[in-house]
Amino acid sequence: MDATIKLWDAASGKELGTLRGHADNVNSVAFSPDGKTLASGSKDKSVKLWGVASGKELSSLMGHSSFVTGVAFSPDGKAIASISADSSVKLWGVASGKELGNAVADLVSGLALSPDGKFLVTGHEDGSIKLWEMVGL
Repeated sequence: MDATIKLWDAASGKELGTLRGHADNVNSVAFSPDGKTLASGSKDKSVKLWGVASGKELSSLMGHSSFVTGVAFSPDGKAIASISADSSVKLWGVASGKELGNAVADLVSGLALSPDGKFLVTGHEDGSIKLWEMVGL
């Protein structure tokens, strides 16, 4: 199965392009703060970064052992966080594609980065919320 992501112009309703590269369903997408990069998390265990204007895959971030359920950019667009069904939370450098940090958190169902980039918040299926300090990242 070759999963696709469709890009649309919200004002006109016109399709702008199709992004192809994930081997399985796409579970989450997020735009970088400047709108130039799109991140996608997939059932194929990868996070892919795409150039919005070009439609080209910029990088593929591998490291989760199960499907990726969420992605979120840092406010400055230099890092991206991802969560997975393997209970991992990972932070990646956008330019390098390298893993900058990771944690284990059970039953993560959502994530967000604070506007100042100092905290990662994860929501969990048991109703709890965890606040992670992004020291040194």
